[in-house]
Amino acid sequence: MSDSRRRYTIALAFLTLYLVWGSTYLAIRIGVHDLPPALFAGVRFVISGLLLAVLARASGQLFPVSVREWRLITLMGILLLAGGNGLVVVGEQWVPSNQAALLVATTALWLAGFGTLGAQGQTLTRQALAGLLLGFIGVALLLLPNGAPFLLNHFGGQLSILLAALLWSVGSIYGKRQAQTTPPLMSAAMQMLAGGVFLCAVGLSLGETGAWAWNIQGMTALAYLIVFGTLGFASYIWLLHNVAPVYLGTYAYVNPAIAVLLGWWLLDETLTGIQLIGMTVILAAVITVSLSSSPEKT
Repeated sequence: MSDSRRRYTIALAFLTLYLVWGSTYLAIRIGVHDLPPALFAGVRFVISGLLLAVLARASGQLFPVSVREWRLITLMGILLLAGGNGLVVVGEQWVPSNQAALLVATTALWLAGFGTLGAQGQTLTRQALAGLLLGFIGVALLLLPNGAPFLLNHFGGQLSILLAALLWSVGSIYGKRQAQTTPPLMSAAMQMLAGGVFLCAVGLSLGETGAWAWNIQGMTALAYLIVFGTLGFASYIWLLHNVAPVYLGTYAYVNPAIAVLLGWWLLDETLTGIQLIGMTVILAAVITVSLSSSPEKT
């Protein structure tokens, strides 16, 4: 891939990640109102994984062949999809979509921090560190929608989402540092299947089938996540192997801004002046981190 085409692909993948994933919190919040969390997330990923696998095979990509590769993909699927996303779905039973996205913004800190560890660790520049600090100041402002921290409300749901951010970051850094022979699109498909099967097994064991509601609202949310969530995840997996963790983590700053706006617009969730200031600070942080050096593959 030429340098110019690679830069264009990186920009397009980030745009997809920023805009599409910012909207998924709204869809999850709507869907989990009618659908049980584990089966909701599990069915989404099983269908998405199958569709993405068909697309990957049509483009000439092969299935994983080695036991090691299957083990790696399965572990990443459980960490990223079952843990990193499944726990967000669990938390959004109680936590509004905008606040859920704000909690997930801690992913940027975990990614940057874990990215400095080990023999393959990367030292952060002062500008990158300043950008990360600025970003979390913005997140702190977003956490004060009514002039007081919301972390005392729905603590169990918020703890679930914070744990999701940690597991997502662990899976991301682990996967990035493992040599893989499976092409990114097929890898993403198999990870979705692994995470989806795991979540469906959990849902079935908890007896969630009786709580499944076949209505327009829930099915629309599920369909939206299958289509657009899959696009976002495929973009994420590609970027995971093509940019440094500190740049990849910037999506966790932009998504809350998108989620806050959509939650305010469609679900009447709170949007205050201080949140607008926080979103402005977050966007400034993204620019600071992104310009600290070129996002080369590491």
